[in-house]
Amino acid sequence: MPDEDWMRMESDEVRPAIDLHTDRPHPARVYDYLLGGKTNFAADREAAEAGIRANPTSTVTPRQNRAWMTRAVRFLAAEAGVRQFLDIGTGIPTAPNAHQTAQEVAPESRIVYVDNDPIVLVHARALLTGTPEGRTEYVNADLRDVTKILESEQVRDVIDFDEPVGLLLIAVLHFINAADDPYGLVERLVDALPSGSYLALSHLTTDVDPPIWERVQETFRRNGVTMHMRSRAGVERFFKGLELVEPGVQQAHHWRPDTDPATIPDNQVAIFAGVARKP
Repeated sequence: MPDEDWMRMESDEVRPAIDLHTDRPHPARVYDYLLGGKTNFAADREAAEAGIRANPTSTVTPRQNRAWMTRAVRFLAAEAGVRQFLDIGTGIPTAPNAHQTAQEVAPESRIVYVDNDPIVLVHARALLTGTPEGRTEYVNADLRDVTKILESEQVRDVIDFDEPVGLLLIAVLHFINAADDPYGLVERLVDALPSGSYLALSHLTTDVDPPIWERVQETFRRNGVTMHMRSRAGVERFFKGLELVEPGVQQAHHWRPDTDPATIPDNQVAIFAGVARKP
């Protein structure tokens, strides 16, 4: 049975009325393909392959971003003592997930995942189960609908807004148009969090090799995946008013690396990442 068929069947069992829009690429499924996953459709694979043709090292960035996410969540749980997380733009579950990393450090950790792709919803419900001491929940919502996210039953049930929260915005903001005010969206989310909370954010950039990554950006746009890569200064702007954790905003493989970052060419990692504390 083709992978598209079983995914439709599983999705139909959960929400019969949802149209998966398999005829056009979705960022979460394209990202899944670049990570080597199988939860994607032909349109997603075509868009991803077009990006790879524009830059044969296109798979390096998502994999380094994923590795950075694990390090960032581990830092938040182990060093910052955060025990609750709000992960917006979750993507297809790919181990280790944020809750697995946090609960490995602190089994009582709680996390709410947020995404707007029904395929993600199906797999989140099936796979994002955590420790008995902790909690994992899922909200079907768009990052641009901050009110829906913050007022959702799942968020209000799991997240205690009197205690620090780890807000995770991992490789999602470059899919937000300037007209949708990405900086304002982040500011509203951070404003809702108590003092002592943290923002962990990563974002694609063309800074590292402009000709190649501008070509990648344009290729994805032509294939139906809108991207707005931003400069280092543009990424740093998302942390306005927050206290950046050392080493600040860096290419993902240079942020508290587990291995020698010199083994990975800088021009292959087109993503900046950082973690900051709300004073």
